[in-house]
Amino acid sequence: MSLSVHIRKKLGDFQLAVDLEHPGGITGLLGASGCGKSMTLKAIAGIEKPDEGRIVLDGRVLFDSEKKVNLKPQDRKVGYLFQNYALFPNMTVEKNILCGLSAEKDRGMRKKKMEDMLEKMDLSEQRKLYPAQLSGGQQQRTALARMLVSEPEVLLLDEPFSALDSYLRELLQIQVKDILAGYGKDVLLVSHSRDEVYYLCGRTAVMEKGRILKTDETKKLFADPGSRAGAMLTGCKNIAGARKIGEYEVEVPEWGICLRTGKPVREDVCAVGLRAHYFNPKARENVFPVIYSSEREEPFEMRILFRYAGQKEGTGDLWWRLPKDRNPRIMPEKLGIAPQNVLLLYPEQIQEDEI
Repeated sequence: MSLSVHIRKKLGDFQLAVDLEHPGGITGLLGASGCGKSMTLKAIAGIEKPDEGRIVLDGRVLFDSEKKVNLKPQDRKVGYLFQNYALFPNMTVEKNILCGLSAEKDRGMRKKKMEDMLEKMDLSEQRKLYPAQLSGGQQQRTALARMLVSEPEVLLLDEPFSALDSYLRELLQIQVKDILAGYGKDVLLVSHSRDEVYYLCGRTAVMEKGRILKTDETKKLFADPGSRAGAMLTGCKNIAGARKIGEYEVEVPEWGICLRTGKPVREDVCAVGLRAHYFNPKARENVFPVIYSSEREEPFEMRILFRYAGQKEGTGDLWWRLPKDRNPRIMPEKLGIAPQNVLLLYPEQIQEDEI
């Protein structure tokens, strides 16, 4: 299965310009609120019409502005899971699921498919309940059941865990991953949560201001996000402007240091990122004097804020995160970071046509 999306849409001052190739599996669209993630899904589903462009699902054209093709949502074979699940409040669980079977004319087959889905989603005991009587997880499974029972070719999940508390969110991420693996469907998942995307998605596209900046295998993208926006969205807390001073060396004026890098530095490097978990008082390279600022105790980690001894006034503290059982109690005089953990960040370049 493949999905090709090349669309443009103007909404006031906002310009959506998406070029995405989804080769299969689960791809995450990672971006801040308002960057165009949900609008992209709605365009694929046929809920929103792009001003121009083309959308092709497994060789089948869903939208083509030049050829005047714009299939109705019900003809696209696309399953869309809304953020709030969009269950019909005056319908029971089983009737909500039956809505996904409107194209099945055989009443006996409709009933069988509905029963099978109730069992697979562990909703048999809730079949006569209304959405308001369901827990958040049960509502989500009902919405997934209604979507999956229609046998779509691709699933579009729009912030599927945003309405849940943290405990339930983590529990349902595991369940949803198992469900999706069992059905073998291709998925586009929209999220602003890096943890969610990292756990669920084999590939990730970083989205900023209506455009996709970079797409790669998820672990590769987190290891090398490539831009300030990518670094921030993947959770990097320490980012500062930088310039090249050697093939494997950059100067960071804000912090008053020079860093050795694990990768060759391009001429257009504009910043570096240091992830908070990678600082080490026993490091042998990129070791500099530091000054303690403050700390915050979290349930399982410590967040220690510090400054480099030569850091410019008016610049923000750096974050160092470590497990509570490794809390040094007394701030080390120096901290270092391995060259391979220095993220080289470059000007944001809009991805065009190819991944």
